Amino acid sequence: MTTSALAQKFDIEGHRGCRGLMPENTIPAFKKALDLGVTTLELDVCISKDGQVVVSHEPYMNAIFCSKPDGSAVTKADEKSLNLYKMLYSEIKKYDSGIRGNILFPEQQKLATFKPLLRDMLKACEDYIKLKKLPKVQYNIEIKSEEQAYGISQPATVKEFSDLVYQEIIRQISAERIILQSFDFNILKYWHLQFKEGTYKKVRLSALVEDEMVDSSLEKLGFNPDIFSPYYKHLIKRRVDMCHDKGIKVVPWTVNEIVTMKEIKALGVDGLISDYPNRFFEIKE
Repeated sequence: MTTSALAQKFDIEGHRGCRGLMPENTIPAFKKALDLGVTTLELDVCISKDGQVVVSHEPYMNAIFCSKPDGSAVTKADEKSLNLYKMLYSEIKKYDSGIRGNILFPEQQKLATFKPLLRDMLKACEDYIKLKKLPKVQYNIEIKSEEQAYGISQPATVKEFSDLVYQEIIRQISAERIILQSFDFNILKYWHLQFKEGTYKKVRLSALVEDEMVDSSLEKLGFNPDIFSPYYKHLIKRRVDMCHDKGIKVVPWTVNEIVTMKEIKALGVDGLISDYPNRFFEIKE
């Protein structure tokens, strides 16, 4: 399937790989999602002390599922001191992300694994696609950024964070296969400016929101993104239609139940993000 055809197809995105089935944001989760037939791998990135781009949702070790190098569980009290931005990647890699499982996702397989570098994750997935002769997929990469965390648990500037991520992506993956998403609109504005100035190759931009209205989000952003990505519970058909009228695709997060997948798809969305992409493929039309 060509990249342009892939972009037109209903987009099934494996959230953090396939968090419902495998440890989130790990190479085993992304490989499992590829086996399931997703069209897009959704993931999150943070930055380590030594400027490495790490695949992780939180910029710290999460007490729900992370284990220390000695095998003991990370506690809630430990989280603040285990700031990835203050840790070398060689330290980060020693922490386990899957052996304990995840109490919130009882179907998730327990296995020893760790937070990978973005470059290693991309290479592993591309190699796996070739090995298994699977269709090429898109990568939806979320820059985990919050204004109040600038210089604390992430780089001090949007430029530094963005440049690190862009350089890693563009080395391995063609720009048309990349979606860059963020809740931090400063990130999206920066990337949009780089496209206009010719500093970055054009990738699709996705505006992540929770319950914000379409018009207010677009006004805040200052341009129309390629994708509007709201929390599915706040999505109604009128908002989908508003986006489509502006040439913006709609891909809500995180849709996990089959009945909800059917309801959301019926609104006319262009895809959905799920912890259980396997369930979408169980839907009988």
